[in-house]
Amino acid sequence: MVYIAHSTYNEAEGGSMKRDKTVKVINQGGPAGFVLLAAYVGAAVHFVQQSVGFWGFILALLKAAVWPAYLLYHVLGVLHV
Repeated sequence: MVYIAHSTYNEAEGGSMKRDKTVKVINQGGPAGFVLLAAYVGAAVHFVQQSVGFWGFILALLKAAVWPAYLLYHVLGVLHV
């Protein structure tokens, strides 16, 4: 989850409405991000071991990024959703 603070206005210089932005971003998605990273690295290792050549390596990295969507598509197809 990401929280972003709002902007503030500074009227200290004769009412000129000088804009003073303060933004604070807090990201609290650490554990889920770690699980997704571990899944990607594991899938990348699996697909890279089966690849041959440079373009096979590139295709293996793309497969590692896309396999969760492919799996979900087929699971929803089996469930007739």
